[in-house]
Amino acid sequence: MERVYINKIPDYVDKDVTIKGWLYNIRSSGKLMFPELRDGTGIIQGVVVKSAVSEKVWEDFSKLTQESSVIVTGKVTKHPKKENVYELQITELEIVSIAEPYPITPKEHGVEFLMDRRHLWLRAPRQVAILKIRNEIIQSIRDYMYNNGFILFDTPIFTPNACEGTSTLFSTDYFDLGKAYLAQSGQLYAEAEQWRSGKFILWDRHSERRTP
Repeated sequence: MERVYINKIPDYVDKDVTIKGWLYNIRSSGKLMFPELRDGTGIIQGVVVKSAVSEKVWEDFSKLTQESSVIVTGKVTKHPKKENVYELQITELEIVSIAEPYPITPKEHGVEFLMDRRHLWLRAPRQVAILKIRNEIIQSIRDYMYNNGFILFDTPIFTPNACEGTSTLFSTDYFDLGKAYLAQSGQLYAEAEQWRSGKFILWDRHSERRTP
């Protein structure tokens, strides 16, 4: 069965497909279950009809927890009431992993609670939308620089000394060469590269100007 991403689902109406992802949410109504599935590109609602699936598939859906990893197969159909919305009529389920109880619930949580679970909070729709906006902004900046002849280079992650007298560097053993430190600034390398490569932007925070 062909594996597709959720954002490509409109191209597969009335076709059987396989989706690999996570259980975003699930609700049931008698002999129907409505699991919402997420794969990183979007979310789609699935429909599980008890009479149309095996007893094992029905029972496996019943024990799924939020963010469990799954592989589902079914036919793509148009939503009966909503335009440009699609559903997956699920016939098969493979459980990859059952997730531990998810700590972030639909109820209101404080910022401190959410920041302590930042890696999970990023899965929320609002956080995903913010990340997509950030991605577009950063990509636009990179495209502008590239199209105008600027060169992107990455400074080292490790450095042998502090920049501008910083005294709180995190140290680590660097093979048998002694200590290395996590760089807090790429300024020293940026200044050296500026004179060598030519067209390059360095932000001078002292004079508050940009130097090409």
